[in-house]
Amino acid sequence: MGVDYYKILQVDKNAKDDDLKKAYRKLAMKWHPDKNPNNKNEAEAKFKQISEAYEVLSDPQKRAIYDQYGEEGLKGQVPPAGAGGPSFFQPGDGPTVFRFNPRNADDIFSEVFGFSSPFGGGAPGSGMRGGSMFPGGMFGDDFFGNFGEPSVNHMRKAPPIENHLPCSLEELYKGTTKKMKISREIADMSGKTMPVEEILTIEVKPGWKKGTKITFPEKGNEQRNIVPADLVFIIDEKPHNVFKRDGNDLVLTQKVSLAEALTGCTVHLTTLDDRRLTIPINNIIHPNYEEVVPREGMPIPKDPSKRGNLRIKFNVKFPTRLTAEQKAEIKRLLAP
Repeated sequence: MGVDYYKILQVDKNAKDDDLKKAYRKLAMKWHPDKNPNNKNEAEAKFKQISEAYEVLSDPQKRAIYDQYGEEGLKGQVPPAGAGGPSFFQPGDGPTVFRFNPRNADDIFSEVFGFSSPFGGGAPGSGMRGGSMFPGGMFGDDFFGNFGEPSVNHMRKAPPIENHLPCSLEELYKGTTKKMKISREIADMSGKTMPVEEILTIEVKPGWKKGTKITFPEKGNEQRNIVPADLVFIIDEKPHNVFKRDGNDLVLTQKVSLAEALTGCTVHLTTLDDRRLTIPINNIIHPNYEEVVPREGMPIPKDPSKRGNLRIKFNVKFPTRLTAEQKAEIKRLLAP
């Protein structure tokens, strides 16, 4: 893979944005050229490496290409034929190569910290643009301990892009993986854009409800001086032909005859995970009666080992007419 950006930043391959920022800040403060006047050449080389590693790993697009094709693919080599995984190259007569041109290390430092150098540098030949925001370089390694999180330069962010993600009740019961193919524009440092396609993976967890939002930060089109929009998927629930959902409960309506309502019946059903249930109804089914089957409802998202209930409602079919003999017999049987 060539240069190992994860090793340079001293993070693992599952590192999140916060982990990357913490690692970058720690190493950038340690190897900043203004803080290493006695070994400036070595410090500048390490500082550039750290900045390049952070730039790649903190950008989901660049990181995905680096993870798949390595440094060579990131910096302009055509990806090997038949390479698996999601494609980040526009189809056509041939692949359009994603070209990564590392930014100036000082610019990345200024963007993350909000100023050029906290060490009182800025002397000619220091490699830093401008001087220290705080004269005298009095903060050193205690800078964060005294002042907490540094400020960052804020650009206007494009409004989020929302898309509905329809899921069947079975998918919301068992959980599923959805793969969404998106097309977006990415920009290089000159502002020139190129189209790329990307596969987003959404892990739908058991018990998720309609309205649950899944956000992919900054997956919208890239434009100069604007932070790309977040891409938001909103869970929608497809109607089911047997069950209705009520919170964490499942509701089933069963048709029964008047005779069954008075004398009892058995309900046979197939659950959302394809089990067969046989439920005897021994009580008299009066108006608004519900048979509650514990723990046969939807999984509870915070603890999928627990479930809501299954509630069986009844639609009693009355006879359209009775003979005189039937009426007399019913009166006799039901007389107090």
